[in-house]
Amino acid sequence: MESFTKIAAVLVIAYLLGSIPTALIVSKRILHMDIRSIGNGNMGACNTFHEIGPVFGILVAIIDYLKGATSVFIAYALGLSLGWQLLAGIFAILGHDFPVFARFKGGKGVATSLGTMAVLFPVPAFIGLAVYSVVFLFTRKSIIGLGIGCGAIALTLGILHQWVFLEYAIAIFLFIPIKLFIDSPQRKTLLRSSKN
Repeated sequence: MESFTKIAAVLVIAYLLGSIPTALIVSKRILHMDIRSIGNGNMGACNTFHEIGPVFGILVAIIDYLKGATSVFIAYALGLSLGWQLLAGIFAILGHDFPVFARFKGGKGVATSLGTMAVLFPVPAFIGLAVYSVVFLFTRKSIIGLGIGCGAIALTLGILHQWVFLEYAIAIFLFIPIKLFIDSPQRKTLLRSSKN
């Protein structure tokens, strides 16, 4: 029997893990600046990669990835069912996007989402990452790559896994590129291009 106390504790821990502002910590340590005030303003691995350097960008990506993966593992270790494991990952993503330790101004949750997906659904995660990489290679636009990549994840999930909570997983992971598109300065460029 999964107790309310255990579930609540896991979700709180997952949110707090997700709330650790990795890119913000790195930017303040290295540049003594807020990563949200430079580059594209995103508190994530890509902005860190471009503004601080590849090594630090990769470091941030790995840690953000582990936030999602660790949250799922904690839920698994405590004997929670697959649905609750997924929800733990989602809470880590929400923590990354709206971190309590950074005044609720976080990143996009891409690496944290990938960490969650890689543990729960490794095949769809790999396919989504591969699709994103190919699209980005040809377009050089992360927004387009993420949109198509997350669509590939959702499609693969639908084909391979017919679970009751699948619709929630699809909704959450499709939310990522939509949120990125809305927040990104590239949105105006894409809209202008479509009008010409």
